[in-house]
Amino acid sequence: MPSYILAIDQGTTSSRALVFDKDLAIRGTGQKEFRQIFPKPGWVEHAPKDIWESVEFSIKAALKDAAIKPQDIAAIGITNQRETIVLWDPKTGAPLHNAIVWQCRRSAAICERLKRKGLEADFAKKTGLVLDPYFSGTKLAWLFENVAGLKEKAKAGKMKAGTVDSYLVFKLTGGHSHVTDASNASRTLLLDIKKVAWDDGLARALGVPLAILPRVASSSEVYGKTRGLGFLPDGIPISGMAGDQQAALFGQACFKKGDMKCTFGTGSFLLMNTGAAPVHSQHRLLTTIAWKLAGRTTYALEGSVFIAGAAVQWLRDGLGIIRKSPDVEALAASVDSSDGVVMVPALAGLGAPHWRAHARGLICGITRGTTSAHIARAALEAIALQNCDIIKAMEADSGIKVNALKVDGGASANNLLMQIQSDLVGADIVRPRLIETTAMGAAFLAGLAVGYWSGPNEIARAWQKDRVFSPAMAPAARKAFIARWKDAVGKA
Repeated sequence: MPSYILAIDQGTTSSRALVFDKDLAIRGTGQKEFRQIFPKPGWVEHAPKDIWESVEFSIKAALKDAAIKPQDIAAIGITNQRETIVLWDPKTGAPLHNAIVWQCRRSAAICERLKRKGLEADFAKKTGLVLDPYFSGTKLAWLFENVAGLKEKAKAGKMKAGTVDSYLVFKLTGGHSHVTDASNASRTLLLDIKKVAWDDGLARALGVPLAILPRVASSSEVYGKTRGLGFLPDGIPISGMAGDQQAALFGQACFKKGDMKCTFGTGSFLLMNTGAAPVHSQHRLLTTIAWKLAGRTTYALEGSVFIAGAAVQWLRDGLGIIRKSPDVEALAASVDSSDGVVMVPALAGLGAPHWRAHARGLICGITRGTTSAHIARAALEAIALQNCDIIKAMEADSGIKVNALKVDGGASANNLLMQIQSDLVGADIVRPRLIETTAMGAAFLAGLAVGYWSGPNEIARAWQKDRVFSPAMAPAARKAFIARWKDAVGKA
């Protein structure tokens, strides 16, 4: 059998490819950023051509870095930015519109219209989601309502639609497979998560024809094989697929009910494994499919923070107070506290548990003594405080006390942020040696399907902790922080 697994990690700002060996060691990596398109305030788009070209570049770079031949790849796993929606021509693969990105807020009016019709409860019951522009279904509704010719193409069978995973599988298989996995499908507002099937009533409410949607498969099976690519040989199975946050939950070996992780990326995403039954939130969290394996569906509670690492990017690109994103740690550490400064980074609305699409960011508590260092520290505190809101809601919904939180993603390398997170939530923060858990989850799902690994016990053995951050903040100080935060959020 060929010796390696290739994981494609298609993210919001860049695409990455990683080559894993049998011991889950990374043998090679490749990465390429791509354009962010902002047609109007609050609108975010990607060009599907840019996404595909960045994936191709990253795969080539990863194979070169690993010093292996493409024929050495046993299987391919895909993990992806989830709610972003792509439309393309089924014959040519040509995009029919720019991808509408998960961050995009253009469908806010459609969400409000559906709420006025009294449909929010039905969507929540079937999908586990809230009516928010975040999710794919309202983005599709906007496209059909606002882009001339799309309805006609859909009726004529001249359109396919899907999240980024579907688009990549279509491209990798030379147009032979139109498929998604249960975890990605559960993010669309179109899937009945108990039946794990598209729902005709939800599709009608959104004006989305079911015929354009992909087949819903498990998270680990052969969806198709590479075909007609210049950079990979024909016949490599694409056999693992999960949305980025569910892949990270799997890669963190969160296999038991109550296990929980937080991925620090552009946003931050907290998921708790709730086992074989969906737990419907009373605190406006999301109920989602974690993965489907061997006919069994595992569910999770999720809280999504739209702006986490993006807040640091804004300090870099918008305010210019740091030159590189990692510089924020040293700048924030140069002061003992934020000196009363509170940032609410609602740069794209507020996600869970607030779900206020029209909220906007603010910085309060500024004095003549406020410096860029205080603002930098307030930004890190804001990332942690948003996560605290979600953790408290998860504890209430699940009845499970969070004593430890596994972390991953680029910003988990920021030791100051991890300590702040531990202090403010009052729990241990556990960072693994390998923080590429999203890609590792995709690789492992792919390998399971082709017999490269025998079962989840192998990933549990491979997972190793790097460092544990324990709370050092006094309860009274934590309480004061939370009170200031809640006051500021109320003003956003």
